[in-house]
Amino acid sequence: MVTPGGATAEITVSAWAPLRTAVYRSLWLALLGANIGTWMQTVGAQWLLIHHSNASTLVALVQTASLLPMLLLALPAGALADTFDRRHLLISVQLFLVVVAAALTFLTATGRMPPALLLTLTFAFGVGQALTLPAWAAVIPELVPREQLRAASALGSISVNVARAVGPAAAGVLIARVGVAPVFALNAVAFLVFALALFRWRPGDARAVEVPERFTAALRAGGRYVRHSPIVRRLLRRALVFVIPASALWALLPLVAARRLGMDSSGYGLLLAALGVGAIAGGLLLPRIRTWMSANLFLLVAGALYGGTLIVVASVRIVPVVLLALLPAGVAWVTVLANVNAEIQLFLPGWVRARGLAVYQVVQGGGQAVGAFAWGVVADTAGLVTAFLVAAALMLIGAVTSQIWPLPDLRGTTKDPTTYRPPLELALEPDPRVGPVLVVVTYTVRPEREAAFLDAMDHVRGSRQRTGAMRWGLFREGESPAQFAEVYLVPSWDEHLRQHGGRLTGADQQAEERAKELAEGEPAVRHLLPAASGPTLADNRDLP
Repeated sequence: MVTPGGATAEITVSAWAPLRTAVYRSLWLALLGANIGTWMQTVGAQWLLIHHSNASTLVALVQTASLLPMLLLALPAGALADTFDRRHLLISVQLFLVVVAAALTFLTATGRMPPALLLTLTFAFGVGQALTLPAWAAVIPELVPREQLRAASALGSISVNVARAVGPAAAGVLIARVGVAPVFALNAVAFLVFALALFRWRPGDARAVEVPERFTAALRAGGRYVRHSPIVRRLLRRALVFVIPASALWALLPLVAARRLGMDSSGYGLLLAALGVGAIAGGLLLPRIRTWMSANLFLLVAGALYGGTLIVVASVRIVPVVLLALLPAGVAWVTVLANVNAEIQLFLPGWVRARGLAVYQVVQGGGQAVGAFAWGVVADTAGLVTAFLVAAALMLIGAVTSQIWPLPDLRGTTKDPTTYRPPLELALEPDPRVGPVLVVVTYTVRPEREAAFLDAMDHVRGSRQRTGAMRWGLFREGESPAQFAEVYLVPSWDEHLRQHGGRLTGADQQAEERAKELAEGEPAVRHLLPAASGPTLADNRDLP
């Protein structure tokens, strides 16, 4: 992985430097208010259900309903963020969230909010959140200089965790004094303010960029990249192994407050605030933690801390002890997820970064949603204590697996785009929509180099599949055993052009050059287009 020392050495600007940019500062503050409003709404929704029958399942379903859209929509949202005007998309989504929050306010104030409708509107709010996150992540480079991107990312984490600390506590006080409806109303105001801040933002002159990908093609390309990237899959597994047992604490904490600790809504807000304070501390400590221990040892320690908190919550009824135990859980939560998120962000090439991060959101949000529902069912059938102890056992087992499935070493890995291939020269000028396109690359390999060549081509296969190939195969010619034919199928001519100009990185170049070094001479490349597509001649003299 990127070494701790390397990670911190690259941060050459103040963590607060992006806030000196007026546009970023106004948007960051508005988003902070929206994050606080979101946490207030979550607490309000959970507290509305606390006295219903099957409260364990219903309360846990609030998190499921808010996070499930991440599982369903994050990748489409990432593709939307790469294919549409991000500012307009963000404004439209925030206005939709204002409408949902206003509906929650009105129906709650008038006493017409049954659990099913509450969960439906919570799900709708989650849809808006799922559409917001990839687009917001993608516009940050337009708001701050490149050298401040890491600091801006850290400020985003601080915003989320300040909201986690402030929102629940504020909601608890408001619910105790004026009820749930005003909490929903404040959330509507917060998102209206964020929409107005986005409306006031006027991006500078658009720079010349390539024609955006079509939505469905972009969606498939993002899925192919993640599916054929072992490193990304390893990072996603590590996040999932942590999130599923960790979600028990977030999902069942209101029941702990009400049933085991005898606390009201203010007390529940205090418990969430303790988690939030721990998370803020974790965000501030993360750079130092990376210098103190290796990433995999850090995962082991964080899992042990979180598992210990789950055991304390299950076995102790003393409020101050539980509050103290929640602090390290907050530290572990934010440091594990921030570390995995940073590794994914550092590894992903620019052309697929929004979609790759959207998949990470699918795993994190989906893991929380499914986990919350599962822990709610366990608590209803076997009791709260059993649910927490089972979650603690899974967390500790997952922490140990960090030594079996360690985070990959990304030192020396470069994902900067490169255009090392020569321009394509065809006798035809295909329409970009023509497809599929079959590419055949023929290599001549001496017998003593075959084993090394086959190994090198395995890395080439991964490169082709990550950057656009739907199918790939390597064949030996029966009539000439020294001839090997690499054959891969690309969905369209446009997709293949993108392989040549923007999707390839230094790692792809190294893989291809290694295979070429083991072959005799320059490989011969042929592009086979659909016969019925109708040729457009580049130059009639090229035809016989």
